[in-house]
Amino acid sequence: MTAVITPPAEEPVRERESPPRRPVSRWVLVVGVVVGWLVLWLVFRGRDTLDLAQSALTPLHRWFNDLNDTIGASRNSNPVFLYFFNEIRLAVDNLVTGIQYLISQPVPGRGAPLIGWLGVVAIAGYVSWAFGNIRVAVLAAVGFVFFGLQGLWEESMDTLALTAAAVLIALVIGIPVGILAGRSPRVNRIITPVLDFMQTMPTFVYLAPLTLFFLIGPASATIATLIYAMPPAIRITAHAIAAVPPASVEAADSLGATGWQTLRKVLLPMAKRTIVLGINQTIMAALAMVTIAALIDAPGLGQVVIKALQSLDVGTAFNAGLAIVVMAVVLDRVTTAAGARAEEQLRHPGGSRLRRPLLVGGGVVTLVCGYLSYTYVWAAEFPDDANIGPRITGAAEDVTLWVQDNFSVLTNGLRDAFTTGVLNPFEALLTESPWWLMCAVVVALALVLGGARAAVVAAVCLGLLVGTGLWRDAMTTLTSTLIATVVVIVIGVLMGVWMGRSRRADRVIRPLLDAGQTMPAFVYLVPFVALFGASRFSAIVADGIRGVSATTVEAATAAGAGSWQTITKVQLPMASRSLTLATNQGLIYVLSMVVVGGLVGAGALGYDVVAGFSQGQLYGKGLAAGLAIVLLGIMLDRITQAAARRTASPTRGGGRSR
Repeated sequence: MTAVITPPAEEPVRERESPPRRPVSRWVLVVGVVVGWLVLWLVFRGRDTLDLAQSALTPLHRWFNDLNDTIGASRNSNPVFLYFFNEIRLAVDNLVTGIQYLISQPVPGRGAPLIGWLGVVAIAGYVSWAFGNIRVAVLAAVGFVFFGLQGLWEESMDTLALTAAAVLIALVIGIPVGILAGRSPRVNRIITPVLDFMQTMPTFVYLAPLTLFFLIGPASATIATLIYAMPPAIRITAHAIAAVPPASVEAADSLGATGWQTLRKVLLPMAKRTIVLGINQTIMAALAMVTIAALIDAPGLGQVVIKALQSLDVGTAFNAGLAIVVMAVVLDRVTTAAGARAEEQLRHPGGSRLRRPLLVGGGVVTLVCGYLSYTYVWAAEFPDDANIGPRITGAAEDVTLWVQDNFSVLTNGLRDAFTTGVLNPFEALLTESPWWLMCAVVVALALVLGGARAAVVAAVCLGLLVGTGLWRDAMTTLTSTLIATVVVIVIGVLMGVWMGRSRRADRVIRPLLDAGQTMPAFVYLVPFVALFGASRFSAIVADGIRGVSATTVEAATAAGAGSWQTITKVQLPMASRSLTLATNQGLIYVLSMVVVGGLVGAGALGYDVVAGFSQGQLYGKGLAAGLAIVLLGIMLDRITQAAARRTASPTRGGGRSR
């Protein structure tokens, strides 16, 4: 029998699947947008740039002026002002004036403050010892004596008075709100966007609107300062309360403790260390803002720095800036030591047996010093014979002249090369592009980097920016902001990589970063004005140095170990989200310096804001300039935040997640 072999059935031919298409890289799209921008710029350069003369006003600016006049006319007749805004202004003014009469300004009919310099120095040393340790007590006493030696005792005490008033109000409001937010997730969700807004906006943006309701002076300065300084107190207090172990709270509840008893006996003692750190951050923020508030006639060291910078008196500016730095260091070290003592008391409640009698003895000495400063002129008014301020001023001027004489070729060459090769071309690209082209480019970049929501926010902000009538000034400010931010990232990455690869560099640089975050913004301008003169370059470099915060450096420190290829090919790409967030922080820091830079030749929106404070007819234009800076801040913040989120997403280049 013959077997029949059946051939196997043919399988249907399957079509070969084509490999999935790789999405176009976002950076390729960015390059494409930039190339298209450059081509269209060459075609339409100089058209539709929305130029506005320096003294010209738009209808919006005139409307703001009229609004200011209307509010001023009704200030003493409108019930809202009579029984609300005026009462708040009066209460804050009385608080500030009371502290000034206590430590800085002569009491009417007396000719001297209630507590003279000797009493203030003794109180500063004693309080620092009681809440910290003997080392910070000596630092505080020496620092306060140094204010008198500089010839800036009254100005320093005025700055301290405004800082104390703002911090007191901020803590009275902030700590209870923080406790409530720490115990209630719903409250925390409600206040978080408000705190984000308060911290995202540049510091000086609060100034112009507040002067509408509280006039120019200490009240507006104090309220602006506490608005800026309050978020750290709320956030850190909320975190401290929420971080208390639930088991401790449950144990208190099981023993029948009431909510108030649980708060007083469990939550606050265990959160004390962290809350003190929040107070430290609040004080530092208040001190930085108080100096900037000198733009609206806040008394103190900020006034000295502003007047000196406007007249290019580098020596006087250096002397006052040095006093600001000393005050910042003293307040920072004292509150830091207070936090350390709070933690030590939590671990060892008893403490040293000798400490209490020593504190009693120190209190008696402090009271004696206070009595002497109240009774005798020599202890009330710092002796003029001990004034070394002119020597410090003269030495700073001599060093400035020596540097200018010996390094002018280098500094002027660097300034001119940077201005000609980088600043001017980039500024021309932004300011001489048609406004509609700039809007299209920014929206396109926002869409590519941040997504549709960021593009919508950018479009709205740009539309409102056109409405302010300050488009060209806004583009000039945007130029300085972007260039300074590049300086931030470059310096931050280099320092971060160096710190990551060298422990010695980390030990040396980290304290400098802490000091950089402690120092108020004005201080950065003084050395750069001395080196490079009053120019856009000085303002931009100062902005960039100000922006190199610990956040920026920490983002790059993770990329600091290993070979160059490991850093560039592996670690920096993996740290890209951190670097994007650091860029966001750098932009916010730089924008916070815009108005200060306007004092030394940066011009644009910063100059408009300053001119609005000093010239009544330009008030509306200055207010519009503040609004323009807010819009720039919101736009840049949302784009970089969205870009950071997309960088962290597993989807790359716009592809879909699996």
